[in-house]
Amino acid sequence: MSTTRTETQVVVIGAGQAGLAVAYYLRRFQLTPGVDFVVYDRGPRTGGAWQHRWDALKLGSAHHVNDLPGMGELGLSFETADRSLPARDIVAGYYRRYEEHFGLEVQRPVAVRSVYDRGADLIVEHSAGETATRLVVNASGTWGAPFIPYYPGMNDFAGRHVHTSGYVAAQDFAGQSVVVVGGGTSAIGFLLELEGVAESLTWATRRPVDFRDESELTIEGGVAAVTMQDAAARAGEALPSIVSGTGVPRTRRIAAGIERGVLTERPMFAQIEEHGVRWPDGSFSRADAIVWATGFRPELRHLSPLRLREKTGGLTVASGASWQDSRIFLAGYGPQASTIGANRAGRIIARQIMAQL
Repeated sequence: MSTTRTETQVVVIGAGQAGLAVAYYLRRFQLTPGVDFVVYDRGPRTGGAWQHRWDALKLGSAHHVNDLPGMGELGLSFETADRSLPARDIVAGYYRRYEEHFGLEVQRPVAVRSVYDRGADLIVEHSAGETATRLVVNASGTWGAPFIPYYPGMNDFAGRHVHTSGYVAAQDFAGQSVVVVGGGTSAIGFLLELEGVAESLTWATRRPVDFRDESELTIEGGVAAVTMQDAAARAGEALPSIVSGTGVPRTRRIAAGIERGVLTERPMFAQIEEHGVRWPDGSFSRADAIVWATGFRPELRHLSPLRLREKTGGLTVASGASWQDSRIFLAGYGPQASTIGANRAGRIIARQIMAQL
């Protein structure tokens, strides 16, 4: 790939759901992929963050993926996908066919390092050189910014700290005592996979898990999550977790896990010791590994030269556009996070881009 400086009108950073949705609508608005706009993706393959998911994760009500805009033209839908296959393989395959069908010409692997303001232009510095552009759409998601909260004694632990981003398979914990931390669907999935594989399991959460008596995410739950994310984004505050707005659907598999006693959470431990965790009541649980299903933060380090972050911890964003710099759009941020609003955001952002061009 050439390392010489290139020029374009729009750079899209990331080819996950949000980035592909924006690219699709830009093409529909008669912009030429690879010429008028370019999509950079650091992943070695298609699928966005899904290509990195663990072996046992399947598509289902707890891990739902919306169809990309225009996917029906290919005769594909995640609603009818084979749920016995790993989710990462399905998503990667569908996204590959989608990129090819619409000729989006995603360039990968290209890692964006920094975005600089150079007056009339923005300069996107990346692993293949640099690109001058008028507008930037950041759709980098969160997978590259795993979050592990600090607890006293973390560095004294003789076992393994494993974040969701580094979890591969339950067999890696065979015969071990495992503490799983987190109150979302990933933590629950790990507990159910580790049952019967690990020697012992303990579940710790910061707050009681909000189990909802429905088999999948409801419209009301989605609206609540979007409203919370939108309010934080407009205020420039750090974003709340999606699960704090949606709750956890009580699927049949989850309900069975609750009945068996596998999905019984404890309040967070007070500290970590060399061979386990100490609870607030003074009791101790031995642990060979702590699995941190504690989520991710928006990956925005490459935007730091633009000084967009507010003192309140987040970026001020409304309808996908930065209030600090109108040339910067954030797809998949705040109310557009996950699959709840990414597709709609693609259309809204593309329209704003066309208005500026």
